[in-house]
Formats: sequence, structure tokens, C-alpha cells
Amino acid sequence: MNRTEQQLDATLEQILDLARWAPSGDNTQPWRFAVLDERRLVVHGHDTRDHCVYDLDGHPSQMSIGALLETMAIAASTFGLAMRAARNTDTPEARPTISVEFVPAPGLPADPLADAILPRAVQRRPLSRRPLTVTEKATLSAALPDGYRVHWLEGRQRVAAARLMFRNAKLRLTMPEAHRVHQAIIEWNAQYSDDRIPDQALGADPMTTRLMRWIMQDWQRVRFFNTWLAGTLAPRLQMDLIPSLACAAHLVLVAEQRPQRMDDYIAAGRAMQRLWLTATALGLQMQPEMTPLIFSRYVREHRVFSGTAGMQEQAAELSRAGAALLGQQDWDTAVFMARIGAGQAATARSLRRPLRELLVPVHGGG
Repeated sequence: MNRTEQQLDATLEQILDLARWAPSGDNTQPWRFAVLDERRLVVHGHDTRDHCVYDLDGHPSQMSIGALLETMAIAASTFGLAMRAARNTDTPEARPTISVEFVPAPGLPADPLADAILPRAVQRRPLSRRPLTVTEKATLSAALPDGYRVHWLEGRQRVAAARLMFRNAKLRLTMPEAHRVHQAIIEWNAQYSDDRIPDQALGADPMTTRLMRWIMQDWQRVRFFNTWLAGTLAPRLQMDLIPSLACAAHLVLVAEQRPQRMDDYIAAGRAMQRLWLTATALGLQMQPEMTPLIFSRYVREHRVFSGTAGMQEQAAELSRAGAALLGQQDWDTAVFMARIGAGQAATARSLRRPLRELLVPVHGGG
């Protein structure tokens, strides 16, 4: 009998059942678990760089794996266990593995962020414009590990960030490489989804959502509507500009040093998750805004991401606008961007695959 067919240790099962709620780009959940015994397992990661234009070099997926590890450590603390994790350097970069062990830690306090793991979610709809309080901002900054800080975009800079997101949305919605991704990640006529994004969580009104569903079935329809009928305008207004204006602020998580290696991105993902869980614990909602950072890196490294004329130039303009907004140094070392504000939790959201679907057999002694 292989390990996936055996009864899981009850404590480990609860840790993994919480850990699987870590955020991942487009709800891809790029992890599987091979359980070795009651306190040891191997996390088998994977990325989507081969078919997703947003997963540049797999770094966004690596940040998701970092968020998973942080969530796992937080969950383990509620059982008086400390987590030890080490990446195995002999596995392909696109399919990393991490050896994880939980060890008794007498006196280890339960991390209060554990209560925020399940309610944490993406909220793509408008939020309160109430400015964050000094205490809220200080609490969010204090949640970060050494080597990271928050660059806040408030007031007029919030408006400038909204313009950036509006222009960025046009890039996303007019390139076929992104269209293929969007086709794959949206579950239509759904309030919840185990492995994709439900259309009711996108932030568009019902009429626009229905039109999007029909248009997105075929790239020729998309191109026709974009060319002749201003097809991107309603989605960009409803899903980007209005929510970007209707928030307290935009935040940018900045690293002291520009991440270079996989371990840097995993560490950034752990910092991101602590920030997001802290926001949830404060009653705040967030929506990630990662694509400007991703396209900016394409530009910075002179890498082509689209075969469509004009896309590289648009991305270069966006990159210059981002650098002007944050300053070149912070823009180049930014690892995460999001809007934030007080508001109701999302009524439609991505769920997660059941834990049993995430368990895989142990091979070759683990």
C-alpha cells in the first residue's frame, strides 16, 4: 500500500488541509504532497512557464510555493510544531522539491495569523476609500521579515497607480498569448471553483461577464471587438480602473536586493503571505496586481513575450510609468503589488482542490 492510500496522521492532515489554502496565480495550486511519515513530507512543486505568459521563469509559481511553506509553518505552530524546510537542489528548476519536517517546539506560541488562513481571499470589487490608519500600516509593515518593506501609493499616487493598471489591462486583453491563459483559468457560470477562477469573482457586472464569455471563446471575436467595438473598455473600467480608484491605497512589497535565484522568490512568497494574512486579520481586503511587474521584467531583460506588433512597446511604456511612480530602485526590486482597503469579503472566490487530490505516492524512498 502506498502512502497516499494510508490513513494520514491527524495532525499532519490538519496542517496540510490549511496549507493548501495558500494563494497561487490563477488558482493553479502548483504543489503536491508526498507524505513520508507522521512528521515528514516532500512538497513537489511545478510551474506553468511553458504555457503561461505571466509565469516568467516560473518565479510567480515559486512565490506561491513560498506562500504555501509560510502557511504550513503558521498552521504547524498551532500544534506546537516548528517547521524545517530545505529545497532539494538536484531537481529541475521547473519542478522543484522541498523536504519538510515538523519537530516539537515546547513553548512555541501559536501564530495568530492561523485564524486568517481560511478567510484570506482575493477581492476584485471596489473597496472603501478610507485611508489606512497609522496603526494598520505599522502592523502590516511589522509583519514582514527582515529584508522587505512596503512602498505605499496613496492620494494622488493611488490615482496614478489606477491609471497604470488601466493601461496594463489593455496590454493583457489585446495579446493572444494572454487570451490563451484567460481561456484556461476562468470557470464560467460559477460562484466558486476548485481549480480556476469563477467568473462571478472577476469583478465585472453580469452583462459584461456574459459578453466576455461569448467573445473569449474565439480569438478572432476578441480581435474584432477590440478593433471595432472598443471591446476592452468595459472590462478595463469594471475590473481595473474602478477598483483601482475605489481602495485605500496600492502597496508594493519591495525587497532590499533584487531577487535572482529560486530561493529568493520562495522567500518573497513567504513575506507576501505574512503581509496578506495580516491584512485579513485587520479586516482588510486585497487584490494582487502582479502583471505590471512581470511585463516590466520582460522589458528590463530584453525578452520578447508576444508575437503581436506593438506589445513590447506598450510594456516598455508601462515599465517607465511604474519606475516614475515608485522610483527606479524600488520598481526594479519590487516582488509584489496589490490594492488594499476595508470592505466586505468576496462572495465569490476560488476554492482549492481537496487534499486527497494533492497527495502523490512516495518514489524511491522519498
